Amino acid sequence: MLENGEYEIDVSLAGGSGRASVTSPAKLFVSDGKMQAQIEWSSSNYDYMEVGGVDYYPINTDGNSTFVIDVSSLDTDIPVKAETLAMSTPHMIEYTLNFDSQSVRSTSGNGVVFVCSGCVLAAAVVFAVFMFKRKRALRKSNDEVL
Repeated sequence: MLENGEYEIDVSLAGGSGRASVTSPAKLFVSDGKMQAQIEWSSSNYDYMEVGGVDYYPINTDGNSTFVIDVSSLDTDIPVKAETLAMSTPHMIEYTLNFDSQSVRSTSGNGVVFVCSGCVLAAAVVFAVFMFKRKRALRKSNDEVL
């Protein structure tokens, strides 16, 4: 299970006529064990999606149709339907989305903060050891002079 945060993940689309595509990698949001993905279609003509019986509507009004949908699992084909207005009448088209767990990479910066704070801690420990040894050497040399 992924920790809370923002990620990128490769997503593949299958089904339909083969002319549509989705942007990959997609943004993946994880909060309290729930995953959501931002799906951007290669067309501005999608007016809603259905995933797991839930309807989703675009989050934008300009550009390619973009949706934020719930993601139930990774590495499995997730059936989705999307209605397109590109033809003479609206058509509901069936697709599958598959999110590749091996491609997940954090974009929320948590990894960088963790690494940097680890570097600061390590530097502080090295400095403290250095200062301790220096004081000890000075004390020893002062004892020899007396």
